[in-house]
Amino acid sequence: MTTERQRPLRADARRNRERILQSARTAFAAEGLAVPLDEIARRAGVGPGTVHRHFPTKEALFEAVVREHLEQLTLDARTALADPEAGPAFFAFLARMIAEADAKQDLTEAITAAGGPMGTEAEKQAAQLRELFGALLSRAQQAGTVRDDVDAEDVQAIVVAALTAGRRRGTRERPGKLAEIVLDCLLPCHTRTDGSTA
Repeated sequence: MTTERQRPLRADARRNRERILQSARTAFAAEGLAVPLDEIARRAGVGPGTVHRHFPTKEALFEAVVREHLEQLTLDARTALADPEAGPAFFAFLARMIAEADAKQDLTEAITAAGGPMGTEAEKQAAQLRELFGALLSRAQQAGTVRDDVDAEDVQAIVVAALTAGRRRGTRERPGKLAEIVLDCLLPCHTRTDGSTA
């Protein structure tokens, strides 16, 4: 009888956890780490105590959401690495990462480290993503589609620059245009992303 009573509670706990995560995804995407934990609880329709049982701190909840983003980017990077067209795959992955981060403040904070240090699991996921990204970059450089005097940290800084430029511009009339301009600096011989040369 005790086991039978516990099963619904475990199911309820799983449902509550998913509701908290869903609310956190939306809130963190719009506001980043600044959103109060009580507000996430309110949006999830649970009490603050329920949130704390699943995620002891707001940082732990933030990390869980960011880890999901990193896992998806890791899958995207693996897909890009399997693409025989090294250059287009590399730039498509960069564009996708910038678009994702532009729509999700929490991912931007993770990329720029503005959200603070991550826990062990998120760091492992981030390290795996960095390794894959390094392989993507190296492959594109070997194919002659990316200038050979940049490394992965340079490209990360360029991604942050693209995000910053897009947000400072503050327009949705030409989505991705500023990112395209910024990423042009990675091309050898001033070859532009639209295929033209200068």
